[in-house]
Amino acid sequence: MRAVAARVRGASVEVEGRVVGAIEGEGLLVLLGVTHGDGPEDVERMARKLWELRLLAGERSCADAGAPLLVVSQFTLYGDTRKGRRPSWTAAARPEEAAPLVDAVVAALRQRGAHVETGVFGADMKVASVNDGPFTVLVET
Repeated sequence: MRAVAARVRGASVEVEGRVVGAIEGEGLLVLLGVTHGDGPEDVERMARKLWELRLLAGERSCADAGAPLLVVSQFTLYGDTRKGRRPSWTAAARPEEAAPLVDAVVAALRQRGAHVETGVFGADMKVASVNDGPFTVLVET
């Protein structure tokens, strides 16, 4: 499982002209990808890392600050561009495998007390954010 976590001052995701998820103020925009073989242990590890990573101002975590997260599924995080000009998506998990794991990460974050907003799995999404810093990291399990 792989995520790109960006410290933001607000972020939103729109599907078909309608905002389906948004956070205001300090928080994290999380682009989350799933690969073959990811499972429940990856879900828990990713949720813990995202909730407790000290990415916010003053080396605080979302847990410390009570800051929200916007989680958006992103299979393209597993795109392989080493050959040619067209990325290969073979390392990305199939939607029927990935969707339940993305949902499970969101549920695990909420169980930890996080306020989590989401996109719509598989939809054509328009993601907007105000990066803070910018401060962006790659998180892997």
